[in-house]
Parts: sequence; structure tokens; C-alpha cells
Amino acid sequence: MLSSDIMRGYNDTLILSQLLERDSYGYEISHNIQQLSGGVYTMRETTLYAAFNRLEQLGYVTSYQGTKTFGRKRTYYTITDAGRQFYREKCEEWHVLQHVMQSFIKEEFI
Repeated sequence: MLSSDIMRGYNDTLILSQLLERDSYGYEISHNIQQLSGGVYTMRETTLYAAFNRLEQLGYVTSYQGTKTFGRKRTYYTITDAGRQFYREKCEEWHVLQHVMQSFIKEEFI
């Protein structure tokens, strides 16, 4: 498992990546993140919904009510143009971070 401290700065990026191709809802996004990480990272529900609120306040996503399932309406999220730009910026940041970290990793000590 990955530490939530390590992932905290990239939770928004993971969520936005799931919205690039189509709208989705919380459980589906959480499930996809867990699957795509090979089960190494599970985003807690509180973390996920706090991120949705933050992303919506920043204008990176919008939400709407979908159809009822099991008596409740699902909230779907859509990425905005600003969210796509933020996603690109975070991906560029990630590449820089990888480069910096690679400079400090000493393979002979791993």
C-alpha cells in the first residue's frame, strides 16, 4: 500500500484522469483508481468526496444528478476546460518531480 501522505498531492490528478473521457460517479472512480493501481492504492471515501468538493469549488469539475440506483440518485462529475488545464499542469509537475527524485535515488542502496 502507498502512504496517503505520498498520494495526497496527486489525488486530484487521479480523479481528473478518470473524467477525461466520460462523466463518472464516486464509487466508479474510486473502484477504477484501485484497479488501475493494481490494488496498491485505495482512496478513502472521505478523501474522495473532499476532493470532489475542492475540485468543484475551484471550477475544475461540475456535478449533476443522474438516474436513481437502489433508491438513490448518483452524483456524476464532469471535467471542465479549467480542470483539463489543471490536469495537464499536474502531469507536467509529475514529470519534473520524477526527474528530481531520480537525481537522489541511489540504486546501490535499494
